[in-house]
Parts: sequence; C-alpha cells; structure tokens
Amino acid sequence: MQKILIIIGSKSDTEYAEICQTELKKFSLDSDIEVSSAHRHPERTGMLCSQAEENGYGVIIAMAGLAAALPGVAAAHSLLPVIGVPLPASLSGLDSLLAIVQMPPGIPVATVAIGKPGAKNAAVLAARILAGQDEAVKTALSKHRELL
Repeated sequence: MQKILIIIGSKSDTEYAEICQTELKKFSLDSDIEVSSAHRHPERTGMLCSQAEENGYGVIIAMAGLAAALPGVAAAHSLLPVIGVPLPASLSGLDSLLAIVQMPPGIPVATVAIGKPGAKNAAVLAARILAGQDEAVKTALSKHRELL
C-alpha cells in the first residue's frame, strides 16, 4: 500500500497536518509529516518531492499559508498527484487559496478548502486517488461516505 507524504512549510502548521493524518488513518493509509519550506529549504523540499515515489508515496499533500508556494513546488518536482491545502495565515487564507489554485498549465495542484476542512478533505481526496489501486481503501471510503 502506498503512503501519503504531508509537507508543511513551518512547524506552526503541524495542527493541520495532524488533522489530515487522523483522517488518513480512517482509510488505513499511512502518512509521514515533513516540515520543509519552499523558501527556506528549497533544495530539501525539491528532494523530498522528487524522491517521494521511490520512497513509497502515492500522493503528496502540501499545506501552505502566506506565499503558499509549497504545493506548486511539490508539483514541479514530482509526477505524483499533489493536493494543496491553503492555510489561514493572512487574509483568512484567501491569498493562500488563490496562490495554490492558480498554477501554470502542466503543473496542476488539486486544491481543497482553507484550513481544517481542507485538511480533512485532502485526506479523503488522497484516499479517492489511491482507491482505484486498493480495494481496502475503496471499501473504507464507502463506509466513510455512509457515516456522513
């Protein structure tokens, strides 16, 4: 089973990553949280993303506020699906949302809602992406849907 790589740009974003990780566990999906800023650690961030697939990851979830470059950097360094979660760092997260959703052609980032709802939906979307390859994830998604 493939894992999910959750990347956050700052330790202060851990709360959102942990919400996402809790949701992923509902689908029996393993995940790792890495703190790696697109601006302060660009080489490390690029390496994490470019090596994600060979390290057993099937999806990258990148959470970002302020400049919100992290999801785009992840998508630029990997062919894996990237899910961007805008965080409410300023302007209630609207600036982050717009930065993440406006990617150039050829470097898509799936974008979810701002903050905690987005962290939860990123997990569900990652599970949906992987469900086509894993019947257990598909079954867990179906049960999750029934509980909504």
